[in-house]
Amino acid sequence: MNSETNIKKGFADEEFENRTLRAQEIMHEYELDGILLTTPQNIRYFTGYDSQFWESPTRPWFVIVPLSGKPIAIVPEIGESEFKKTWLDEIKTWPSPRPEDEGVSLLKSNLENVKKTFGQIGLELGSEMALRMPISDFLKLKEVVGTNLVDGSNAIWDMRMIKTNEELKKIKFVCSIASDAYNVLPSTLSIGNTEREAVHKLKIDILNRGADSVPFMPGISGQGGVSQIVCGPTDRILDDGDILFIDTGSTFDGYFCDFDRNYAFGRVASDVEKVYQILWQATEIGIKTAIPGATTNDIFNAMNKVIQDGGTIGNNVGRLGHGLGLQLTEPPSHRLGEKTVIKENMVLTIEPAMEYAPGKMIVHEENIIIQQDGAELITKRAPKEIPVIK
Repeated sequence: MNSETNIKKGFADEEFENRTLRAQEIMHEYELDGILLTTPQNIRYFTGYDSQFWESPTRPWFVIVPLSGKPIAIVPEIGESEFKKTWLDEIKTWPSPRPEDEGVSLLKSNLENVKKTFGQIGLELGSEMALRMPISDFLKLKEVVGTNLVDGSNAIWDMRMIKTNEELKKIKFVCSIASDAYNVLPSTLSIGNTEREAVHKLKIDILNRGADSVPFMPGISGQGGVSQIVCGPTDRILDDGDILFIDTGSTFDGYFCDFDRNYAFGRVASDVEKVYQILWQATEIGIKTAIPGATTNDIFNAMNKVIQDGGTIGNNVGRLGHGLGLQLTEPPSHRLGEKTVIKENMVLTIEPAMEYAPGKMIVHEENIIIQQDGAELITKRAPKEIPVIK
């Protein structure tokens, strides 16, 4: 079913070389001799290595990106053969699992071999980051390694927040096929289906159109709106007067789309029509405000004014959009007081939400790329009027 079969998996070595060179410029700015990476997304960003084996928590994996030269992989022996297929030259291994020394001594020696210019190595210690190694091993490493281990998360997000042209191609592709599947979904549903059936139909269609996986797809329904947007689906039967909310984080070659759609069943209450229109307009304003030089605070305030003027009674989401890429959600956040400057080649979600009655909310969401002269919509815009399924 996928008509865009010319989209290719993977990246040329030159892509990883350029990412690394840019990362090294950023490390200079943050006075880091290198960064130590442990999570799937960050390791994949610099090496191209991907494996379903990340689902196993037994073994840690490490990549050091030094201030000059290629990254160095320090990985369990079980991953050596596939790492040799990446663009890296240095792949160090240990026989894992070995809880008494799960790569710590090998990691120590390689960190100490990194040329010392500033005397510190950045790690995934800050906001929206996590270490994928035992904390006890991290504390042990801090005690024995002869260099200062510091929070490098701000530097890492500076590296990843601005997408390359090759990354943008992957994100645009998965947004396009998910949009097509959303648009077809109403013709496959009827009153009497369950939430689970609706979600499964959409998931299968997205996969058939060329996505690699659908790790995120909550589906929630309720009379005149939904009470939350993060759990489900269940076997609840869709009935007259229901609103069905489906959100998806589908992936292609590791890169996510993240946007939702709302569907009405049988009839649409007047308050639902009104709220749907308010959020549609808030989305329009959010997209128009997302230009280079604006801030995430500007985007939040522009959308929030439309929402407040519409009579909202609350917003338990906490923000009105975020970054997108190798993770379903990435910095920045469109929230009150956050002043991240919007830059060209950022990928963002525009996600206004409105609670308009106790336990009743609707959320809209679209994905955009920041271009030199404004935002490019890369999802196919939600209908201006909520689709009604009989």
